[in-house]
Parts: sequence; structure tokens; C-alpha cells
Amino acid sequence: MYLLRRDKWAMIKQGQSDTRDLILKHAETLIRTRGYAGFSYADLSDLVKIRKPSIHYHFATKEQLVVATLDVYCQRYKVAFVQICAQYSNALDRIDAYSRIYLEGLDQGVGCLCAALAVERDIIPQSLRAALASFLRGHLEWLQSVYADGLKNGEVSAGRDPAAAAQLVLSALEGSLLVARALDQPGGLNSVHASLRHMFQPDPDF
Repeated sequence: MYLLRRDKWAMIKQGQSDTRDLILKHAETLIRTRGYAGFSYADLSDLVKIRKPSIHYHFATKEQLVVATLDVYCQRYKVAFVQICAQYSNALDRIDAYSRIYLEGLDQGVGCLCAALAVERDIIPQSLRAALASFLRGHLEWLQSVYADGLKNGEVSAGRDPAAAAQLVLSALEGSLLVARALDQPGGLNSVHASLRHMFQPDPDF
């Protein structure tokens, strides 16, 4: 009898987990297309096909929901960093692969989650500001590490500080993604993507 109840509880928990994941999935899309202030639990209710109280069961407040959404987003990037480093040994190829993540988002018709939150920095809760800053620092640290390793191996241009290179990559991609979406001209992001690789090419005479 206990085993039956435990199995039933596991099924209930699995259903709750699936619903939670679906809420987070749609919340991410809404934030990436409308921003923090541009969606409500009513919007989520329509997309997930559940009542608003059911959403509140999983996430009592919008702040909790967006913090959880950002956490999932961050975890995906951490996995992507590991995969990129495993797949590519050259620093230029790693930066190139990182850049393509932004292109994929544009192809899907969505912007960067953190760029959307950064635009609304003055109105989002402090917990989100802290999570956003942590996310961006993580990207800068990874890019800086990639560039520093590339310098040691002669894979990138030598006349650039790794920290400055990391700032350049992140700022160029985030900024060009915003502009590309605003103008509905995806070609701009493609140009920035190509320019970054050209800019960081090592000097053949070095």
C-alpha cells in the first residue's frame, strides 16, 4: 500500500514538475519578446492553459517566477560553455560558436533574456538585478578565459587585453541583437558576428 502511494505521489510530483517547466518555458519567451513589465500571469495562463491560481502555486510572485526563469537560462548557458570548449579547441572557434547562440535566438524571433531585463534595470526587483549582474559577469569571465588561452596559443590577436576583448564581444553581440530586432534587420548581427572573428584573427607576422 505504501509503495502504491509513493508511486502515486511520484506521478503527482512529475505532473507538477512538467507544469512548472512549461510555465518557465513560456515565461522565458514572454520576457525575451515583451520584457519584464510586458507580460502578466494572465498571459501565462492563456499559453499554459491553466488557471492563474495554479501558476501562483508554483511561483507565488512574478519576481520568483522571473528569478527561476533566469536561473534556468543561466544553467543552459553553463552547459553550452562546456559543450563549446569540448567541441572546439581554438579560441576563435569558441568565440564564433558563442556568437552563433545569439544568431539562433534571432532566428527564433526572440532577444536575449538578460538584455531584455537590462533594458528594464531601473524597474526590476533587486533580486533580479543581482542575478542579472551575476549572469553577465559569468559570461565576461568565460570569454576572458577563452581569449587568454587563445593568446597563450597564438590563436587570437596579441594586441588586446583579454578583459577588454570579453567586454567587446559581449557588448557587440548584445547591442547588435537589440538593434537587429528593433530594425527587423537580422543581417546586422551577422555582420557583427563576422567582424568579431576578423578582428580577433592573429597577426600572421606575429
